[in-house]
Amino acid sequence: MKSNRPKIKVPFETVDIIVELISVTLLIGMLVYVAISYSDLPEIIPSHFNAQGEVDGYSKKMMIWLLPVIGAVLYVGLFILNKYPHIHNYMVNITEENALKNYRFSTRIVRITNLFVIITFAIVVYAMIQSAHGHHIEFGSWFLPFVIGFSVILPIFIFIYQKKINK
Repeated sequence: MKSNRPKIKVPFETVDIIVELISVTLLIGMLVYVAISYSDLPEIIPSHFNAQGEVDGYSKKMMIWLLPVIGAVLYVGLFILNKYPHIHNYMVNITEENALKNYRFSTRIVRITNLFVIITFAIVVYAMIQSAHGHHIEFGSWFLPFVIGFSVILPIFIFIYQKKINK
């Protein structure tokens, strides 16, 4: 599909820099935490938790790398995608006049989504490692509502705000 959308560079604002720094810090922290903890882990570790936060699945300890690696690949992929906001999907026709505000909003949503994924993965990796060491982690009562709530509220916010900025 050929697009006649303007190709402009969206400058970073302070909030964008902060979100990126938090994401990178959490991602690096998660990778370092796994690397430091790996040798102390038992051969079989908790790998799945039910809605109450109780362990209900186990895997080989090598699987502890899965979420940090997927997180790193997603982070890099979404970071690169944000360099090309003209290829994102929009609910309005993008023109020279509205391109910057729509591109800025779209790239910010991708950054926030990226941060949300990294936070979620970091929490799960932490819980897996702590559970493998015999520590009971109590995150079942708030974790699932947090993930579901964010996944429902973000699209609603996007829809409402998108309408607002394009009046």
